[in-house]
Amino acid sequence: MMRIWISIKSQSLELYGDNEILLRRHEVSTSNHGAGEQKDSYRTPRGRHLVRAKIGAGAPENTVFVRRRPTGEIWSPALAKRFPGRDWILTRILWLSGREPGFNRLGDVDTMRRFIYLHGSPDGVPMGTPGSIGCVRMRNRDIIELFDLVSPYTPVDIVEYGVEDGDWPTLGPLAGPVRENVFVKEQGVPADMEYDGADALSRHVLARGPGGEAIGTGRLLPDGHIGRVAIAPEWRGKGVGTALMSRLIELAGDRGLDQLALNAQTTAIDFYRGLGFAETGAEFMEAGIPHVTMTRRLRA
Repeated sequence: MMRIWISIKSQSLELYGDNEILLRRHEVSTSNHGAGEQKDSYRTPRGRHLVRAKIGAGAPENTVFVRRRPTGEIWSPALAKRFPGRDWILTRILWLSGREPGFNRLGDVDTMRRFIYLHGSPDGVPMGTPGSIGCVRMRNRDIIELFDLVSPYTPVDIVEYGVEDGDWPTLGPLAGPVRENVFVKEQGVPADMEYDGADALSRHVLARGPGGEAIGTGRLLPDGHIGRVAIAPEWRGKGVGTALMSRLIELAGDRGLDQLALNAQTTAIDFYRGLGFAETGAEFMEAGIPHVTMTRRLRA
């Protein structure tokens, strides 16, 4: 099943296929008023959504839409000069609907009634930086490609955090404290077990919140072992773990690895099963916490 993940912080859209395989990554432009769900706020809504409707199939690139109907115009610099105040909605529309009653669905926070779309934009509109009045702007060629790949009811998550990857000297100063807080202070793992020589050999991922603060981390060893996945308590249940794992799976694919492995705490087994991992051994204790080894294939 496909899903769309949009990061307001990174100003990016990612499309994932089965088993969290990254299919596309595009720059986008969300609201220049920031994130928010309230009616008439002109902000981009956060949380879990889905594609409620696809509009514009087969329309020529740069077709102009008003109230989701083609006007018969084709955007051009000359047309833009004639109507300098228009918020241009072009080419294709993916109309979003919230899935969280009271947060982004129903009442004064209803995403669909706020007419929040993924849509095409005029050539030259900057991507990778906020600029819309609530919708998610995309380049015309990108929205056409996305439109053709996804179906109605495709899940869409819009989040305020972003994920990056790097080496330990670069990310360690931020990733280290997250791991200490989760593993050493919260779970009682001995500090001398938490840090090892593998950090210098690994590729690390770091999730940053809207203010740039570190909220989650994980690492990929050269042999395909994933470990040290830690998320700040206040950010759990908000998709950060999935975002971190998706980037680690992408990094493993880029390295040509055939298989991934991890030692999962037994409380997280269902989470990793949802990402395509399966148990491959008996339960064992590590740092006083029950674990089980899980693996998944990246290639047939």
